[in-house]
Amino acid sequence: METDTMKPRIAIPNPTSSNLEYNSRSWPQYAEAVIRAGGEPVEIPLNATPREIANLVNFCHGVLLPGSPADVNPQKFGHDPIPESNPADPGRENVDELLLQDAHNLYKPILAICFGVQSLNVWRGGTLIQDIPAQLGSVMPNHSAGRSVAVAHSASIEQNSTLGRLLCSGTPEARAEARVGDGSLCLPINSSHHQAIGIPGDGLRVTARCPEDNVIEAVEGGQDPNHPDSHFVLGIQWHPERSYEISPASRAIFERFVAEAAAWKPRAIHTSVASDR
Repeated sequence: METDTMKPRIAIPNPTSSNLEYNSRSWPQYAEAVIRAGGEPVEIPLNATPREIANLVNFCHGVLLPGSPADVNPQKFGHDPIPESNPADPGRENVDELLLQDAHNLYKPILAICFGVQSLNVWRGGTLIQDIPAQLGSVMPNHSAGRSVAVAHSASIEQNSTLGRLLCSGTPEARAEARVGDGSLCLPINSSHHQAIGIPGDGLRVTARCPEDNVIEAVEGGQDPNHPDSHFVLGIQWHPERSYEISPASRAIFERFVAEAAAWKPRAIHTSVASDR
């Protein structure tokens, strides 16, 4: 039986179906950030059946979609793949879709990171830029800098947004990192992606861009256009789990997400994740 003192459980799928080395290095970083923010990570295997996933996610209070070396299948947003696209990972996409369906049906908070925000955007009917250099001609800043580069470039963030407000109301250190006070927010971020959001999905509002080339760095918004703030949905293109130790802003993002999960209460079920037939 649940009590008010229980930590909110956060569903986090394995990043990939086949790259076990990537999973063993990457998944624990997300889990550790959730733990330090006050939550309990719940691993979602990509080889689980829909019924098994439903049994796991039914006891979770929020969903975190992590990064991945794969790319979303471009046919899902009506495009043919280009040579620069990485192979898709159907197993990861299938699990993401089940978790997103459950979270949207029940208004569970969602934090989507890198591949995760791209997956969210396509699931909501949006499109992706399959390769930034090839399709935008942009080579600077280096969006694919990788995990060894602590600060690749900056993100210009709308102050009147969920992301902007959580930074503005955060600790003095988070406010200083985001340079709060000059009418706009400019947050130094890491970067490890070659794709980006093209057309935002239904109900998703662009709230951060890279100032050098206008690439979308964050979107947010629940599925109800009349009440977009009634459902916490935040997607960011960078990796706050990698910078949790050194970045007050990264800690503020996870702390707000876990706080939203802690405050979540079940709603009436309409259609949850699929069951085995």
